[in-house]
Amino acid sequence: MSYVNNIRMFVRVYELGSMSAAARDQRTSPAVASSRISELEKHLGVRLFSRTTRSLQPTENGRIFYDGARKVLEAIDDAESAVMDVTQNPRGTIFIAAPLGIGRRLIAPRVPAFKDQYPQIDVRLRLSDRGVDVVAEGIDVAFHLGLLDDSTLKVRTVADCPRLLCAAPAYIDRRRMPFDGAALVADKHDCLNLRYPGAKEFQWTLQTPEGPRKFEIAGPFESDDGDVLTGWALDGRGIVLKPLFEVAEHLRTGALVPVATATPPLAVQLSSLSQHRRLKDPKVQLFTDYMAAHIREDLRRAIDP
Repeated sequence: MSYVNNIRMFVRVYELGSMSAAARDQRTSPAVASSRISELEKHLGVRLFSRTTRSLQPTENGRIFYDGARKVLEAIDDAESAVMDVTQNPRGTIFIAAPLGIGRRLIAPRVPAFKDQYPQIDVRLRLSDRGVDVVAEGIDVAFHLGLLDDSTLKVRTVADCPRLLCAAPAYIDRRRMPFDGAALVADKHDCLNLRYPGAKEFQWTLQTPEGPRKFEIAGPFESDDGDVLTGWALDGRGIVLKPLFEVAEHLRTGALVPVATATPPLAVQLSSLSQHRRLKDPKVQLFTDYMAAHIREDLRRAIDP
């Protein structure tokens, strides 16, 4: 098994381009990662990477070996999945990615109960509002909120999530209630925007009588964490566009109120993304099915308790 682990480490170093990043990915130290690569190179009798103090690049032999190594690991994973399926005893580790709001409110609270039901499955949950590369980062299931680019991944619709624009009463008292998206722009309202390096959407798409329309909004605050934006909105700093389930409790208490209701945001789709091969893995199927069923119920109760 140590040889397989060495191959697995090589593949992650190759894909991530960093010994330390691959070590973190495989839950070990850079020293162990380097040792595994050295053992593999000694076994093969070739150098797989060219190393300097500043960079690590695959050699020609490394590039050739990578294609075969990926096929070997895929065959092993498929064989293990087949055995687990036969024994009905799924085990192993699954790597999950989700946006912060979805992860904190819908995924993370359900993980302990999933673990109780399937004690031999370990869950590694990564939360970020930035996009993830499912293939390069070795993700088994990634939850995504919003429109999807063309993808070779297996996409499963989990639920539709209504959204709204909202703000604190203190902000409305100070700036007046905007009627629609046009008023957001004309009156130069402070809009709290979710932005991060590489973000594609710098506008809010709202539903108008003529159909969906993009409004170029602006404001003094931006963040790559949706919960930070909610906090600023509660502090009366501006208007925020949020999934309803994330702010439903604040709406019930009156800490936030709907605004620009004549042009509401479009609902967005919550989906799960997986590589086609990994979706065949019983433990991945179990986790996806479990979360999809509970997320729909949790969304309903968050919106209408």
